Amino acid sequence: MTHPPVPPRPAGPVLELPADLDIIYANLARIAHSPADIVLDFAHLLPGEGKAKIRSRVVMSPLSAKLLVKALTENIARYEAAFGEIVMPTNNTLADNLFRPFQQPPDPPKEP
Repeated sequence: MTHPPVPPRPAGPVLELPADLDIIYANLARIAHSPADIVLDFAHLLPGEGKAKIRSRVVMSPLSAKLLVKALTENIARYEAAFGEIVMPTNNTLADNLFRPFQQPPDPPKEP
């Protein structure tokens, strides 16, 4: 008995990268929502600064945001499989992680 051929996965859309695209670095994100939208604001907060200017805003449907979470989870898992675990800061709260000056992660335990 032969199995029917599996149809190839459709290729995603062709993405065009404009030459004048402003690329930003963000180390801070603020997330808000309404019944219809998820709003992601991205900013760069310098160590010791109390103010960060929002440099980019992305508005998505809740479905698109959930698909983005799934895609990020899958990509982070592949990244960690290739390069090792991403160590999360050990501060107590999200605010501590976002607004305290940068702290080096603890040294990994030494093998005996």
